[in-house]
Amino acid sequence: MLDPWFIRHIKNPLSAIAEIAKNKNITPNQITIMGFLIGICVIPLLAYQHYGISLIIILINRIFDGLDGALARKTGITDAGGFLDISLDFLFYSAVPFGFALAQPEHAIAATFLIFSFVGTGSSFLAFSSIASKRSIPDPVYKNKSLYYITGLTEGAETIICFVLFCLFPSYFPILASVFAILCFITTLTRIYNGFQLLK
Repeated sequence: MLDPWFIRHIKNPLSAIAEIAKNKNITPNQITIMGFLIGICVIPLLAYQHYGISLIIILINRIFDGLDGALARKTGITDAGGFLDISLDFLFYSAVPFGFALAQPEHAIAATFLIFSFVGTGSSFLAFSSIASKRSIPDPVYKNKSLYYITGLTEGAETIICFVLFCLFPSYFPILASVFAILCFITTLTRIYNGFQLLK
């Protein structure tokens, strides 16, 4: 929901950094993998309740996630790169609630509930994208993406905000995670309905 607003405000800075990366012969896939390797460090950091450092790691991962796309638009978007990017994104998204579950096992149910909701948003997103690609359906919102990004109430920007709140207020994780999970399920239902109607 907030992704278009975020994209408008970070597009130019990311493009400038991507130009530097391009001149140094850095590839989008290298940035994708590096961002994931940095991001996955959030699991042990959260497990040991280093929430401040975890927040920094999450933000770095998300910057790298935007940077690989900005660089790909300069060097050429590829299906392989898009596949790698979205696959590692969903792994990272699940890593954060998993880390909170390790930090405080009494919060594991809320973490599991959130991961359960991520399966819904992820599967509905990817299922529609694959069929949209097969049918060559143009994306009216994200024309420069390698995948069709079917919109919803909770997208990348909302997920980042939620993760930031987790780290700033870790004692409220069960409440924040449960509320966000419910919003994710709403997104899943609307995507299934809208996707089915469009494809029908």
